[in-house]
Amino acid sequence: MTSPYQFAHDAYAAALQSNYSYLTDGEESGQSVHVAGRVMLLRRQGKLAFATMRDSSGEIQLFALDGVAANFEEFTKLHLGDWVGVAGEVVRTKRGELSVKVASWERLAEALHNFGDKWAGIADFDLRYRHREADLWANETTRRSLRRRSEIVRSVRERCWAAGFMEVETPILNPIPSGASARPFVTNHHALDSDFYLRVAPELWLKRLVVGGYERVFELGRVFRNEGVSPRHNPEFTMLELYAAYWNYKDMMSFTEELVAGVALDVLGTTEFEYQGRQLSLTTPWRRRTMAELTSEAIGEDLSVHTPRARLVERLVELDVDVHAAWGSGRCLAELFEISCEPSLWDAIFVTEYPVEVSPLARRHQSDPELTERFESYAATRELSNGFSELNDPVEQRARFEEQARLAAAGEDETMAIDEDYIKSLEWGLPPTAGLGVGMDRLAMLIADESNIREVIAFPTLKPLRD
Repeated sequence: MTSPYQFAHDAYAAALQSNYSYLTDGEESGQSVHVAGRVMLLRRQGKLAFATMRDSSGEIQLFALDGVAANFEEFTKLHLGDWVGVAGEVVRTKRGELSVKVASWERLAEALHNFGDKWAGIADFDLRYRHREADLWANETTRRSLRRRSEIVRSVRERCWAAGFMEVETPILNPIPSGASARPFVTNHHALDSDFYLRVAPELWLKRLVVGGYERVFELGRVFRNEGVSPRHNPEFTMLELYAAYWNYKDMMSFTEELVAGVALDVLGTTEFEYQGRQLSLTTPWRRRTMAELTSEAIGEDLSVHTPRARLVERLVELDVDVHAAWGSGRCLAELFEISCEPSLWDAIFVTEYPVEVSPLARRHQSDPELTERFESYAATRELSNGFSELNDPVEQRARFEEQARLAAAGEDETMAIDEDYIKSLEWGLPPTAGLGVGMDRLAMLIADESNIREVIAFPTLKPLRD
């Protein structure tokens, strides 16, 4: 049977439930509507048939009566998951269920695969992620989480605009991997006979726009890192990056906490909510502690970037960490922090003063040249954002890049290449600037109360099926 090319529907389930809530049991409205959606449940009782139809807004019951509904017998043979368009009067049945009393209907598309149980949905995780289109109809939690993600993105965008940031787009294909210490994906451009890298971060492009005179810029876009897949990691993910001329890292921390707390207010109506069964607070102001302070408390010993490397290595070995010969005291301290502190960081907090060794793009701290004016924010044990006062000295930036090259030669995987174009852009002059990166997927996980990043990505990366 050929399906129709269109169906002019004029009502949605959620609006019907709201607009006709006044109907009493057995009452008819006298109003006819046209609705469309999927059949999620169907049962026949003699000359009556009841179907639950779900559209993008919610569910409404279809009430079909033999002799009133056109093609009644065919209606009772619909498959679960079939798309239908229905015209009929809005009524409330004697049992109190708001319904559309079917007068005429047509099947808009046939579902050739089962959509799962109405109550349990689709439980097969592989099927859910490979065919999200089926999962979305079968599982309300999936629809809710992806809808919240959309609300989060909209809120972030509107708040950045309101703060005077201009939205921009930067290249995804990069001649060298730059902007973050991560393993890139590589591809080849046949016409140019050159290798390009999917961007690991838009950072250096955005700062070049600040050099060009745009004082506040942001980008919401995809970044790609050739790393493992886990409940917290997906090889392609969405990053918010923004830069503000004349700010330092303290200004950016203030903006960050107001942004994230504001998004929670916009989406949830509160900054205090339950995450995975435990209360979580994003209420401002957030605590601010240095990496050295937190690590010292966790280890039970006064440790810092100035602690002899040998002592830091001893502590790492005690924690069963393989220490790379190229690591200095700064990297060792950062590794100790990650292992000993991150699992305990629950309510929103800023961790500050990262070592220069692990911060190749950040400006040195004014009170200690071995540290940088850098912060990371954490909530529910995971990193949410990374920001710093930007290094704007081209001579020092070259030296930092060269140190990254030395580490790469020593066998370190996650390093940055020397970006000559970026260094030249700094020679044109970058004013005092602060930058921020926020992982949108992790923010969505928090606000949607999801523990797995796949639940907030419409189509997560999966291992290909093999024959």
